[in-house]
Amino acid sequence: MNSPNSTSNPCTIEVVASTLDSCIAAERGGAGRIELCAALATAGVTPSNGLLRHIKAHVAIPVFVMIRPREGDFCYTAQEVELMRREMEALRTAGADGFVFGALLANGEVDARTTSQLVEDAAGLPCTFHRAIDCVKDPVAAARIVADTGCSRILTSGGATSGPEGMQTIARMVEATEGRLAIMPGGGIRVDTFQHVLHPKIHNYHLSGRVPHLSPFHHTLFDMNRMETSEDAIRQVVQEAAQFFAGISN
Repeated sequence: MNSPNSTSNPCTIEVVASTLDSCIAAERGGAGRIELCAALATAGVTPSNGLLRHIKAHVAIPVFVMIRPREGDFCYTAQEVELMRREMEALRTAGADGFVFGALLANGEVDARTTSQLVEDAAGLPCTFHRAIDCVKDPVAAARIVADTGCSRILTSGGATSGPEGMQTIARMVEATEGRLAIMPGGGIRVDTFQHVLHPKIHNYHLSGRVPHLSPFHHTLFDMNRMETSEDAIRQVVQEAAQFFAGISN
């Protein structure tokens, strides 16, 4: 199974997805990595082993798995942390290529102890600290703390509503961490706003590229429609990123 995402691409487009169809569309569009989670409407929770195994059987690009035991805040009890560790072990066995998580203390600062423990439990697989960092008072200072935990990258909107709105802070996070880990803009990035997050020192970008998928089943009290990643949307941002970095190198 060959991925259309060329190894010569100057950056990686990561697509957050919760279904097989979205993962296949992301890969066909040229994405370089999947962030897999369940319940995207609640900002994502840990997906099942079965879903991960099924997706790994159909896509070749790396699949990073979210570890989040519930919706709501990112301040976890000892029991919840133990659950996160058990889920990580099971998903690592199921074929996860990396993990995505975030933990905060009650005072709103990064929970460095829990984060370091989860990085250790990943057993060498790369880890992304997710947008929990956008809930802290000072994302720049928090980025330095996360860098000390061993995480490979940070997914962030710079503490703003969306990545494009937070680019000034995101750029400061890049400078503050001095290449110790990757800073990846994400949150509210669309095809029409992607140009606003492109940065010469940033080589990872995160979006869903989702569009409405209308259900033919209408005879119900419930909304049967859903959102799925668009292959065309991902292809557009991959091409735009390639053009941007080609312009820098010329």
